[in-house]
Amino acid sequence: MEESIDIVQATGRRKRAIARVKLSLGQGVITVNDKPVDEYFPRPQLLQIVRQPLEATHSLSRFDVWVKAEGGGVTGQAGAVRHGIARALLAIDESLKETLRKNGFLTRDPREKESKKYGRKRARKRFQYSKR
Repeated sequence: MEESIDIVQATGRRKRAIARVKLSLGQGVITVNDKPVDEYFPRPQLLQIVRQPLEATHSLSRFDVWVKAEGGGVTGQAGAVRHGIARALLAIDESLKETLRKNGFLTRDPREKESKKYGRKRARKRFQYSKR
């Protein structure tokens, strides 16, 4: 473990959400957009998603996490924060790669909304066809 690093930065993405994550040694305080994590992500499932990489690497109370999340919705942002935290942990300690990879925290979820096409209602939906 490389303790000399003050702050490690990483970017996490999911759908249209982007999370800029800063990780530093501390007591385990997670702040998202200048709010406590449980205030920003009120649903317990989202809190669980955000904490997953830290729990998997047994470093929940070792690091303070500061996040700037933007774009998308709260679920996408939670996934982006998880991705960013996993990347930051990897930058700190390369030996955590196998654990993070095995749990799927390093894989960016590539699914995004398909853009609307002209002459259509949405990306693929057509207008109703009238024979007469």
